[in-house]
Amino acid sequence: MSMTPGKITLRFLSEPGDVNYGGMVHGGAVMKWIDQAGYSCASAWCEHYCVTVYVGGIRFIKPILIGDMVRIDAQLIHTGNTSMHIAIDVWSKKVTANTYEKKTHCIIVFVALDAHGKKTKVPKWSPTTNAQEMMQSYAIKLMNLRKEIEDEMMPYFDSGK
Repeated sequence: MSMTPGKITLRFLSEPGDVNYGGMVHGGAVMKWIDQAGYSCASAWCEHYCVTVYVGGIRFIKPILIGDMVRIDAQLIHTGNTSMHIAIDVWSKKVTANTYEKKTHCIIVFVALDAHGKKTKVPKWSPTTNAQEMMQSYAIKLMNLRKEIEDEMMPYFDSGK
């Protein structure tokens, strides 16, 4: 694992226990890795326990094979008062290969909690490069789209009445 403020990379081998019926890494295993990398990045940034509140736009681009070297890059791209938006890219390669191929991408949002389980403020993150500014704009655009989707879905949240 390598880590700089607001960024973390996990590396490991995919294992036979990660396999689905098609002989490739199960999407659920990839989602677990995404959550672990995102949690590590968010918690390290705010120095608090964090919970996942949203995972959006998971795009499985190509399958990961058993025995592949997996790399998960998690990068903070936006902070709110209590929330952190983390961009996740999942890559893999044969152990003997030189280059990784992107396999999955998504945005995951975490909220920081204090010792009593209440939302707590997080340190402000500000972009320092053009690439980071673009990613922050991406996070804000997705946040606005999520709000529209939530408004559209609201009548169905209470469908059990």
